[in-house]
Amino acid sequence: MRVPVSRAPAPLRALVALLLAWLLAACTEGPAPEPRSEGPSGEGAFGAPPRIGDGAGLPGWASGVGFAADGSGFALLAECVKDPARPENGFCRQRVGVLDPGAERWVPRASPLPELRGTEGVSAQLWVLGPGRALIEDGGGGDRPLRDWFTADGGRSWRRVDPRPAGRTPDIPVGAVLIAACAVPGVPVDSCPRERLAAISPLDGRRRELVAQPPLGAHPRPATVVEPDGSWWVSGVVPGTGRSAVAVSRDRGRSWSVSRLPSPPPADTPAWHTSVVVGPDAVYAAETGELKGGEPVKNPLRALHRSLDGGRTWQRMWTTGPVKEPRSLEGLPVPGPGGRIEVAAQWSGYRSLDGGRTFREVDDGTSWVRRTGAGLLREGSRCRYELTRDGVRWSEFRLACGESDETA
Repeated sequence: MRVPVSRAPAPLRALVALLLAWLLAACTEGPAPEPRSEGPSGEGAFGAPPRIGDGAGLPGWASGVGFAADGSGFALLAECVKDPARPENGFCRQRVGVLDPGAERWVPRASPLPELRGTEGVSAQLWVLGPGRALIEDGGGGDRPLRDWFTADGGRSWRRVDPRPAGRTPDIPVGAVLIAACAVPGVPVDSCPRERLAAISPLDGRRRELVAQPPLGAHPRPATVVEPDGSWWVSGVVPGTGRSAVAVSRDRGRSWSVSRLPSPPPADTPAWHTSVVVGPDAVYAAETGELKGGEPVKNPLRALHRSLDGGRTWQRMWTTGPVKEPRSLEGLPVPGPGGRIEVAAQWSGYRSLDGGRTFREVDDGTSWVRRTGAGLLREGSRCRYELTRDGVRWSEFRLACGESDETA
């Protein structure tokens, strides 16, 4: 006599349920899901930096170095041959350096970028979109068309993608980068009258305009990479006033909160832009712009602001004068715990232990600092890099330390 399933013993019913679940999963298998969170958030994101593999033997010289949160990374490489007597005879061969997840060493792989001839400069932009995922952007200046190539397998293959916006997105995907794109089709970036925020997707490398836009004037300037606490920051101005302001989103761009920075002295001109960086116990906003008096400097630092409540309110900690240093800023400041913050200036480095009220010169020198998915990255000298998450502990590595130029 055949026993109905409904009356079968409990072990048999459990086995049937398990088989049905397995068959349902097999029949409904679809495309790969959206990448999930790559690394820690909150306090864990300010721990020790990941160990970065050695890349000293990569050919040429490196530009556009970037990392995912797990410490894997990409770098653009250019190996050039020059003829001083006839510059038009020179050329640069372009490659991509890749550090696979967990690998001990970087490896060179083929680049989709063409060989550069004569006096052409290296102008490509690299965006790291998560472990093994990256976008290379070439052109877009002058008469050169914008061209994009995307990889999802660590640079083993590259696919040409359309650089034009591919619709809209309600939020910023995990692993994406945030950019400002011209809202007027066909207008060059340098002369764009109005820009809007767009996310470059780690799924296909396409640009998609963000549905919710912060009210920060016609030219918002976003931080391209998410901060360690999961927040996204954009700087701009309060419309109709010219006053500097910043906006933060803690829900991946679905909504934005805007806060004004303290007003500058009346004689000051409007700021150029503001860079925000989140530290272990404070948020800092570095305001750059024209300085009154003193020796001219590149990348002038006008003021440094600090927030102890996540960006709701700000206090101006440092106002740059004609003499006292730091008077310039190379990239981003490096925040640490307990009011510690470091600033790389044009000629030297400076450290504050009181949140930016006072600074003293340090022996570390100067270097350009920027945010990556794995932490703050700085290049102290050619081919030598350091990475930190807490502003105190640094992971050092080398990248493309061979001779970059040869004489034909």
